[in-house]
Amino acid sequence: MKVKDIMTSEPRTCAPDTTLAAAANLMWEDDCGILPVVKEGKLVGVVTDRDMFIALATRNERASVVRVGEVSTSLVLTCEPEDDVHAALATMKQGRVRRLPVVGFGKTVLGIISMNDILLVAGADKPVRSEEIVDTFQAICAHHHPIAHVVTV
Repeated sequence: MKVKDIMTSEPRTCAPDTTLAAAANLMWEDDCGILPVVKEGKLVGVVTDRDMFIALATRNERASVVRVGEVSTSLVLTCEPEDDVHAALATMKQGRVRRLPVVGFGKTVLGIISMNDILLVAGADKPVRSEEIVDTFQAICAHHHPIAHVVTV
């Protein structure tokens, strides 16, 4: 099974100069916890609801003032639509992330694949074994100290 078969196509994106208030509104409207950050049509980072919460909780600034580019992660793990779902799962496990932007030519954002998407195709008679899901979730959820993963987008 390919990533393109289960990814969320055409996800909402934001720009580095989008305010956290506007980004939160996009997340609320689309019921998502991550936004790819795009500049001139290319993926330059991601921002999660957790990134935004921590930024606002540790600063004395309003969400309407802080820009996504100030709090987003620029070192992003990605996958491509033709990648096998197992390869995406391995990338998530290695990077300890729950979601991957799906990129095409020129780092354009084509979609998002999440653990939720993969979980829905897991099971005894399905393309992904339940054990793979549990193993990946255990790796993602293990307590750790933040370590910078150097991956370029």
